[in-house]
Amino acid sequence: MNTYERVKALSDQYDSNLKEKTSKRVSEMKEDNLDHYLIYEVLGVSFEEGELIDVYQNKGRFLYKNAGAFVEEAVLICFQEKFGDKAQAAKIPNTESNSPKKFEIDCLVNEEIAHEIKWRDATTDGDHIRKEKNRIIATEKAGYTPVRLMFFKPNRKQAQKIQKSIEQLYKENRGNYYSGKDAWDYVFEKTGVDLKAILIQISQDKDKVDKDKEIAVEKILEKDE
Repeated sequence: MNTYERVKALSDQYDSNLKEKTSKRVSEMKEDNLDHYLIYEVLGVSFEEGELIDVYQNKGRFLYKNAGAFVEEAVLICFQEKFGDKAQAAKIPNTESNSPKKFEIDCLVNEEIAHEIKWRDATTDGDHIRKEKNRIIATEKAGYTPVRLMFFKPNRKQAQKIQKSIEQLYKENRGNYYSGKDAWDYVFEKTGVDLKAILIQISQDKDKVDKDKEIAVEKILEKDE
C-alpha cells in the first residue's frame, strides 16, 4: 500500500472503532439513572438539553481520545515511509519523578530525534507544565533531541499561555517545538509526505461516499412512494 492507502486504512479502522464505542455507550446510557437532571433544571437547562449534553460529552471523550491516537499513528506512518524500521514508538525511563515509571516516545527516528505528537493540546492545567518538563529532561538524558509536534493550536488564551511555557521548556533543553502550519511543514520536510493533503483528501472522499448514500436512500424512498 502507498502512504495514502495506509493512512486511509488507519482512518477507516478508527472510524469503525469510534462508531462502535459511541453506539455502545449511548445504548448503555438509556439505562442510566437521571435523577441528577434535577440540578440541570435548577440551573436553567431543560431535561432534553441535559440529555443531549450528557450524550455528546460521552461521545466527545471517545472522539478526542481517538483523534489523538489516530494522528500519532498517521505521523508514524509518514516517518516509516521515509526511514523504515528506524522510525518507531519507544519508551524511556522517567528519571525525574516516580510517576509514570516510563515516558512514551511517539516516534523515535534514527535513535536520535524523539517526537512527542499532539493533534491538539488545549489543557489549562498548570501541572501539565511540570509533567512536560519531566518528559523533556528525561528525553534529553536518554540522549535524544526532544521535538514536539502539535497540529492544531488551542483557542483559549490560558491554553495558549500553557503552550508558550511548554515551547520555552523545549528551547531550554535543546529541543524544538512546532505547532499549527509549522508542524505540518515539519512532517513534509522530514518525510516528503504531505500528511495534511492526504487527510483533506480522505475527508473529501468520505464526504462523497456519505452524499452518495443519501442520494441512494432518497431514490429508494421515491420508488416506494
